[in-house]
Amino acid sequence: MASKPIIALMYDFDKTLCTTDMQAYTFIPNLGMSAEEFWQKASTLAEKHKMDRILAYMYLMLDEAHIHRKPIRRNDFVGLGKDLELYPGVTEWFGRINQFGKEQGVTIKHYIISSGLREIIEGSSIFKEFDDVFAGEFLYDENDVACWPKNVVNYTTKTQFLFRINKGVLDISNDDDLNRFTPEENRPVPFRNMIYIGDGLTDVPCMKLVKVNGGFSIAVYQSGKRAKVKDLIQDERVNFIEPADYSEGSKLDIITKDIILHMASVERLKAHTRAQLAAIRK
Repeated sequence: MASKPIIALMYDFDKTLCTTDMQAYTFIPNLGMSAEEFWQKASTLAEKHKMDRILAYMYLMLDEAHIHRKPIRRNDFVGLGKDLELYPGVTEWFGRINQFGKEQGVTIKHYIISSGLREIIEGSSIFKEFDDVFAGEFLYDENDVACWPKNVVNYTTKTQFLFRINKGVLDISNDDDLNRFTPEENRPVPFRNMIYIGDGLTDVPCMKLVKVNGGFSIAVYQSGKRAKVKDLIQDERVNFIEPADYSEGSKLDIITKDIILHMASVERLKAHTRAQLAAIRK
C-alpha cells in the first residue's frame, strides 16, 4: 500500500506563532533592559564589526548575561519557553489541521524555521507539535554553560531547510545527501506540497522560493499592522496576507484548509495518472 502524500507546513516563530521576539518575554527584562535597547545594541554591534545580525544578538545574549550575572545553562534557556505568549488559536491549530489532512488522505507535518533559539522553543507548550525545529542554538561546555553559537539561522540560510525537508535530509550535519542529486519523484515533500507561514522581510527568501516552485506562502500580521506585509502580496512574494489568528473558522484557518484541499486533489489526480500509465505498460 502506497504511503500517503506529505504536506509540510513550515513556520517562522517570532511574531508568527508568538506575539513578539522570544527573548523579549523574560530574558531581556531580566537584564534590566528594554527590548528596543537590546536590539539596538545588537544592531550596533553587527554594524561596527560587520557581523551577521543573528550572530551579533546571540553573542550579546551571552555577553550581557555575564555582565549581569545571569545563568546561561541550557535548561535556563529552555525554561524561558514557558513565558511565550502565543497568538489566538495556535495551541489547537495543529491537531485540527492534522485531522483535516487525514480526512483528505494526506499526512500533515509541521516544521519551525526560525532565527530565534531552539532552546526557548523547546520549552514552549507547542514544541511537541513539530516534526523538527531548525533554529539558532548554542554549544554548551562540560558544565552545560553556553559558550558558542552552534547553529545560526538567518534570512538566507533559512532556505536550506526547505531543501532538507524537500529531500528528507533533516540532519544538519549531513551535507552530502543534501547536495547529492535526487530525482523529483524520490523527494518525500515536493515544493508543490509546501506551505510557508511567516511575518515579514526575514521570511521573504523562503516565501518566494516556496511560491515560485508551486507551493503557497502566507504572511501573517498583528491586528492593526497590515501595512507591514501588504507590499509582500503587491510584489507577488506571497500568495496571501492574513491576521495572525489561528482559531477555527478564521481567515487563516479557512485559507490553509483550502490550500490543503487543493494539494490533496492534485495528489489524487497524479495518482490516477500513475495508475493509468502502469496499466498501459503491463
